[in-house]
Amino acid sequence: MRINLLLALAAASMACAQTHWVGSWGASQQLPEPNNALPVDDLRDATLRQVVHLSIGGSELRVRLSNRFGTAPLHLTSVHVAQKDADKALTFAGRPDVTIPAGADYLSDPLDDPVAALSDLTITLHIDAPPPSQTGHPGSRATSWIAHGDFVLAAELPNPKTVEHWYFIAGVDVAAPAGASIVTLGDSITDGHGATTDGNDRWPDMLARRLQASPVTQSVGVLNEGIGGNRVLLDGLGPNALARFDHDVLAQAGVRYLIVLEGVNDIGVLGRTGDASHEAHETLVRNILAAYEQMIARAHTHGIEVIGATIMPFTGSGYYHPGAETEADRQTINQWIRTPGHFDAFVDFDKLVRDPEHPERLLPAYDCGDHLHPSPAGYAAMADSVPLSLFDSSSRIAITFDDLPVHGPLPPGVTPEQVASKVIAALRDAHLPPTYGFVNGQSVERQPADEEVLKAWRAAGFPLGNHGWSHMNANQHSLADFETEVTKNEPLLSREMPDGDWRWFRFPFLAEGDTPEKRAEIRGFLQEQGYRIAGVTMSFGDYMWNEPYARCKAKGDDKAISILETSYLEAAKENIDFSRAMSRALYNRDIPYVLLMHIGAFDAEMLPRLLDLYRASGFEFVTLPEAESDEFYREDTDLTLPPGPDMLEGVMGEHHLPLPPRGNPAAQLESLCR
Repeated sequence: MRINLLLALAAASMACAQTHWVGSWGASQQLPEPNNALPVDDLRDATLRQVVHLSIGGSELRVRLSNRFGTAPLHLTSVHVAQKDADKALTFAGRPDVTIPAGADYLSDPLDDPVAALSDLTITLHIDAPPPSQTGHPGSRATSWIAHGDFVLAAELPNPKTVEHWYFIAGVDVAAPAGASIVTLGDSITDGHGATTDGNDRWPDMLARRLQASPVTQSVGVLNEGIGGNRVLLDGLGPNALARFDHDVLAQAGVRYLIVLEGVNDIGVLGRTGDASHEAHETLVRNILAAYEQMIARAHTHGIEVIGATIMPFTGSGYYHPGAETEADRQTINQWIRTPGHFDAFVDFDKLVRDPEHPERLLPAYDCGDHLHPSPAGYAAMADSVPLSLFDSSSRIAITFDDLPVHGPLPPGVTPEQVASKVIAALRDAHLPPTYGFVNGQSVERQPADEEVLKAWRAAGFPLGNHGWSHMNANQHSLADFETEVTKNEPLLSREMPDGDWRWFRFPFLAEGDTPEKRAEIRGFLQEQGYRIAGVTMSFGDYMWNEPYARCKAKGDDKAISILETSYLEAAKENIDFSRAMSRALYNRDIPYVLLMHIGAFDAEMLPRLLDLYRASGFEFVTLPEAESDEFYREDTDLTLPPGPDMLEGVMGEHHLPLPPRGNPAAQLESLCR
């Protein structure tokens, strides 16, 4: 009998080890202060029913119970979960009851009970004897019910007492093979002060809804690990952020991302009852930033990406009364959060919710009324401002082609139509989405027959964009000449694409403006004309291979052509690594890249193998508008904004970051087949 039991337990353990668990709901645990603790008699022979709102769904679930602040073992005679009308008992090592040691958490056995995303789960537990100290989460913003007696199976509790707190429940994990979770670590702003009771409208709740609305992030859960009054450095209502970091962040199932919104209470407390010295302010800021660095280092050790959130304004708060030095502390900390090289990324909640007329105050529309906490509308705006691309682990790329009808010299006997046909066939065979080609109309004027290339491109369902009439360099011409260059190309585009979106202008011209004023004027002109800029964030100089290919093909030098093929793919692979290294250094993620290529003879020959290379490197092909919907391209799609640096290399330079090392696979091209 004992051997059979051991074998059964071993089999159960192996099954658990093979399941990928992801946190779907969580609550930070603390010792409830006296006004939030239950009277001792309330927990004598008591049934406690509590409701939690899940973020992601899964095929199985398990519940994490907590006696973390208990001073004696906690015995629960039974624990049940229910969805709608379906009630099921949890087990613990196969038994219906569980004794949780003092200071410990305890996971239930897995329950084969699928749960849906954004659904409610009712957790009902029975306690036979009250513990000497309680563990819970006072800021639940959710109704719980307590009744004397064992009514775990009852659909309704008889004459229950209601409270707005959670007790002894710390998390719900679900089986989600491809899932991951975000921990939101914070204070009352994350915990949801000012949110609606039972409304699930805290900002992490709203973020979970957005994640579920996007197909690429539906497997990402959100765990709210906020505690009202929490501080980074000192205990208060609950342990300080560093002290609870292991429990509330590192121990969570499937955690891959962390958003840190902590510090307002540290800043506010320092000057709450009187002026503090300048040295005390400097010390506080220094210690908060050092604590952030600790969080980042500890999270990175566990492969967790850390996103900093700027601290929101709170001037006017009747509780903290911040003065000039307190506001200066907030600004200093926020500037550190925004600076690359610290957090992996940041979300600028401060910029989002502040009043533009009084940036030290919350915008009234987002203020719950105490000038410290957002309203439900403010929480919704916060959730909407978090880029979902931060949590999308896939890599996306939009391929674009310049210099239609054709670029570069062609081998003997090869026509532009043949080159374009090969390119179009390769794109179709690879099932690429609509791919933009950028037109220089002067080529069609010189060779009218080449307009057939544009017609074939359109017949394939591919859109066209404006590359300027003659590929003019803006730094060598006046603004009037540039405007003529752009508009002269438009009749051709209108003729070939009368009902399509051809008002994308290819990027390099803006980089060639010789003064900031001229560049701003160019942007203003393009904005007036309704253009967006087709940016470039990946380019390996594919055009450089077309001329030597034409030479080597004319000479019939197959060995040289083999060298061209190898170096072309090496250059593309090296450029992938180069671009990714910059993107990840700046944002700790792959932005959706826009690849610049050309309609050339060698490009046409190599395109099938090149597309295979990008797929093997983990890329999904998307359209240009899809790629440029990312926040990185905002200055390209909204020309009312001031221009920023060009390409990823420019952003690296702006932040004084060194470029990744790279070789030069194109070095020998000039000498081949001479």
